[in-house]
Amino acid sequence: MSQAYSAGLSVTENIVLRKERILPLKGTVVVKKGDKVKANDLVAETSLPGNVLPMNIANKLGVTPSQVTQYIKIKAGDKIKEGQILAENNGLFGLGFFKSSVKSPIDGEVESFSQLTGQCMLREPRIPVQIKAFIDGIVIDVKNEEGVTIENKSAYIQGIFGICGETTGVIKVLAKDPTQNLTPEMITPDCKDKLIVGGALTTLDTIKKAKEIGVRGIITGGIDDQDIKKLLGYDIGVAITGHENLGITILVTEGFGPINMAEKTFELLKKFEGSEASMHGKTQIRAGVIRPEVIIPLDFKESDLGQANESNTLLSAGQLVRIIRQPGFGKIGKITGLPEELHNVESETKVRILEAEVDGVKQIIPRANVELIEG
Repeated sequence: MSQAYSAGLSVTENIVLRKERILPLKGTVVVKKGDKVKANDLVAETSLPGNVLPMNIANKLGVTPSQVTQYIKIKAGDKIKEGQILAENNGLFGLGFFKSSVKSPIDGEVESFSQLTGQCMLREPRIPVQIKAFIDGIVIDVKNEEGVTIENKSAYIQGIFGICGETTGVIKVLAKDPTQNLTPEMITPDCKDKLIVGGALTTLDTIKKAKEIGVRGIITGGIDDQDIKKLLGYDIGVAITGHENLGITILVTEGFGPINMAEKTFELLKKFEGSEASMHGKTQIRAGVIRPEVIIPLDFKESDLGQANESNTLLSAGQLVRIIRQPGFGKIGKITGLPEELHNVESETKVRILEAEVDGVKQIIPRANVELIEG
């Protein structure tokens, strides 16, 4: 019998998880192999070069490039302050009358100065970059000057879509069940700094209220794509998300529209209400798939680690799948059969299908139209 595979979203109460925390360019790793770290602990840091600002000193002084060397007061590598004199002439007939000067518009340093063109390149201050652990765990590997790998045991939920970057907070479940929408009235001052959980739909007004209160993250079953467009000010299309700077991270577990959160996902979040968790909204659906995640660290012994769980995307009877295309987008079904023969579909093409029970009704679904919900 042939084997069938499908892309999968993990929703599990216990997984060995491994995360690489890598700098954008070489820097300093501040932890060592074997160290225990918390989500907000610094593990590596570096500095990005500042922006470059060109200044034609010769033009600003009204002299030729060959003359500017007489008046220049800085050299490559010098640190400079905003308002500092970079070059200054001696005035009319060298007597100080009508003296002119060129001052630095920025704090930073002198990148270079050309005697041939009279042009000076100034660089703004370096931009510090700090990489935090993001998850509680143990440093199992250190890449010198580059970053670390951290491993832990966690309850783990992958979403289907998200926006904004990494955040941490305590889980607070606001919906009474996975069918309840998250509304502005449900968000109270005690939600500040929390990761709040809704059910079927979170609206734009609710997101705005959450931002006002200071909520760090929202986990919801569904969201209106037009609300995302209004929130960001542009259409996300198929772009990579996670770089947005809204001050609140949003993770959608099911899809666009009023879709009930999967009961398994909701019950898992309910079980860990009050626990510290990490989450991000980074999403990439093309090659090199990235899914938004909620990570809830568990107590563990070092002997529990050593081998991160590999994703098992092998389809088999009894597994749960989510329909990811119309008709039935967002619905959850249980696989009841995996016929080997190809099947004619409405488009008059032959495809490989699976049989599943969805809302109590047996259906035939193309395998390309589902993703596995991993447990």
